[in-house]
Amino acid sequence: MGFLKEFKAFALKGNVMDMAVGVIIGGAFGKIVSSLVNDVIMPPIGLIVGGVDLTNLKLTLKSAVVDAAGAVTAPAVTWNYGAFIQQVVDFTILALCVFMMVKIMNKLLKKEEKKAAAPAPAPAPSKEELLLTEIRDILKEKK
Repeated sequence: MGFLKEFKAFALKGNVMDMAVGVIIGGAFGKIVSSLVNDVIMPPIGLIVGGVDLTNLKLTLKSAVVDAAGAVTAPAVTWNYGAFIQQVVDFTILALCVFMMVKIMNKLLKKEEKKAAAPAPAPAPSKEELLLTEIRDILKEKK
């Protein structure tokens, strides 16, 4: 029974829950970036290079072996460099997005730190304090 209590305490810690939320959000964010790359950025690049889908670019190192009936007995060995290019573009854009998010978060945190570090304005003196100040000033003048 001690194991279950220990596991429950671990699983319900704030850090674990924050990490779980981060992983879920990160997965969704990765899908958005992949869509940005695949659906928005790569089509114009493919058009520039002659309408070629970069993910299908490959170099055949060894052709497929086909028997007399036309069935493939050994698949072709290919070097899929287009898929690699796609992954590099995905990574670069994802890294840029994360960099920009961290930069914005740091900027916001610095603003909050400056606000917290700034001294609070002194409260306005009460009527009693003003009256006592006037009395003090009058007494100083009489001396």
